[in-house]
Amino acid sequence: MNSAKNSSGSLTLLSSLLLEPDKTRAETSNLPSGDPRQHNCSEEVAQAIASYQPQDFGELWGLAGSHHVVMRALPRLHQVLLAQGNDRADWVEHALEKEQTRIDTAMTFLSPICEALQKVGDVVVIKALDHWPDLGSDLDLYSNASSADVVRVMGDAFGARPDERSWGDRLANKWNFVVPGLPELVEVHIGRLGQTGEQVAITNSVITRSSLQHFGSYTLRVPAAEDRIVISTLQRMYRHFYIRLCDIADNARLVDLGVIDYAYLQSLASSAGLWDGLATYLVIVSDYVKSFRGSALPLPGRVTDAAKFGSERVSFRRRFLRIPIFPQAAGFYVSEWERLLRNGELQNTLRLSLLPGLAAAAALEMKLTGSDKGIW
Repeated sequence: MNSAKNSSGSLTLLSSLLLEPDKTRAETSNLPSGDPRQHNCSEEVAQAIASYQPQDFGELWGLAGSHHVVMRALPRLHQVLLAQGNDRADWVEHALEKEQTRIDTAMTFLSPICEALQKVGDVVVIKALDHWPDLGSDLDLYSNASSADVVRVMGDAFGARPDERSWGDRLANKWNFVVPGLPELVEVHIGRLGQTGEQVAITNSVITRSSLQHFGSYTLRVPAAEDRIVISTLQRMYRHFYIRLCDIADNARLVDLGVIDYAYLQSLASSAGLWDGLATYLVIVSDYVKSFRGSALPLPGRVTDAAKFGSERVSFRRRFLRIPIFPQAAGFYVSEWERLLRNGELQNTLRLSLLPGLAAAAALEMKLTGSDKGIW
């Protein structure tokens, strides 16, 4: 397989493993290795991997890692390979052990970092733990403490140093810290959210509605379901313009669990000018889930009616599911800008007004140097 076909095939395989209906997963998860019922219910997966070469498994591992689904998708693949007697089962087992070690190491840092930062303000773990039992590539936190206090605590308690800040980081009041012994960056959003730090009003909800949740042997404070979706929307539909499998699985899980207060979600997102983008995001997730489960997510009419498009406008390119920027994403930006202006948030409106110029500068920097790190 060439690289593009390889990536596309790996995405399909991972999606099949990840989005399997919970009922099917429950019926087969406790079957002994080699049970023929495992093979019958996994026939499509078995057929998909029948032609895989060693390099294809490497591509699968890389894609699972970049989409943060290793710990959710590969155990199922391991079951199928064991049932087949495929010697690649050992490879998958090693990959799972490697990823679990990374996660365990990160968690030993994350918990004490949160405890230390709580001494100078409220702190909530955002994004990184949404993927549990997977973990993000950065450890993202939101804090309402002062920047000076956060920098001081990170330095004094952990010997951490601030990483070089881009223009976007400064606008968003975001600090990345390099912590000795921790491969991942610790990314602290201070008092603001959004690509240019334009979102301030919604940060109060992140703090006040957060709760303590258990993650293995650790107890950490995370946002409520509605705030998780808003933060994810900001990241996917208003900044990066691509969706990962973890985003689909994370949000589908929240819908499946029935824990979302859609009236509150609409009120919160509308107040920030994000409702159109958020509704579209959830419909894209639902459409993608339907293509593998056979049925869409049970989204209410208030969501489906507000969506501007669905998965028909999304394409798989450069390893991710890409959102069209013009005119679709650009329209979401305009709606956000208009709402902030109507809210009387002039400073935040001005911040958001810098986004097109920032994006253009980042695109130019990428073309000239191959990296937009200093800008975006």
